[in-house]
Amino acid sequence: MPAHRRPPARWHRLAVTMTAVVTVATIVIFGINAATASTGGSPAWTRPTIVLVHGAFADSSGWNAEVKALRRLGYPVVAAPNPLRGLSSDSDYVRALLQSISGPIVLVGHSYGGAVITNAARGLPNVRALVYVGAFVPDQGESIATVPDPATYPSQLGPGTTSTRQVPNPAASGGADLDITIKPEDFRSVFAGDIPAATADLMAVTQRPLSLTAFTEPSGAPAWRTLPSWDLITLDDHAINPAGQRMMAERAHARIRTVHSSHAVMVSHPDAVVQIILDAATHIA
Repeated sequence: MPAHRRPPARWHRLAVTMTAVVTVATIVIFGINAATASTGGSPAWTRPTIVLVHGAFADSSGWNAEVKALRRLGYPVVAAPNPLRGLSSDSDYVRALLQSISGPIVLVGHSYGGAVITNAARGLPNVRALVYVGAFVPDQGESIATVPDPATYPSQLGPGTTSTRQVPNPAASGGADLDITIKPEDFRSVFAGDIPAATADLMAVTQRPLSLTAFTEPSGAPAWRTLPSWDLITLDDHAINPAGQRMMAERAHARIRTVHSSHAVMVSHPDAVVQIILDAATHIA
């Protein structure tokens, strides 16, 4: 029998080329399928910018864990500084920031930041969803001093656990105002009950005060009337009564999640916060 003959070199080169083509095609198809699965069906989906708005007695560093997690997942993130001087002026400040961002936005507010996003997003077409996190969700004419009704939904945040001092405030009528802070000895109980004492002590020292004007100024027409909303209710919250949170969330027709957390949920349960943000982000895809 004739000896087995090796195929010509040109056939060998053709076989290598075809193998490479098949490999590349497989990678491309797999990549498209993976992108489709991760974005809810469209490989061309653009991830929205996540804008995080902190509340009173806090600052943007409270979102550090959420910023890291969301950026790892490929989301652009902006942690907005909230002046805490007056609801209308704070909302205007955040609104100007939102107008500087191109593309869709998921707007997230914690505590008083919920009142700010309710007003800042009004009429902005690029804001596609609101996410409330242990937050106030006021209706028109309400302030965070009046809703939820403190007689019906009591909390530990009040005259006994706070202190005030006189300050100038251009956002206040007459230019003079009071700054409100939580007393250091009460901070952990009111704000951060599930956070290690050493961390809560640092947060008490670095807390940013809320002006009386911001506390009492009534809200305008709420953006949640025209935008889909999500609400993470903090069930162990001593600053905003959880039943009051639910009342506000339900009347806003928000998609509700709950977590056993203190008011400082963005620090103690960042995974729950990230998950509800992702729910909103993928819903608007």
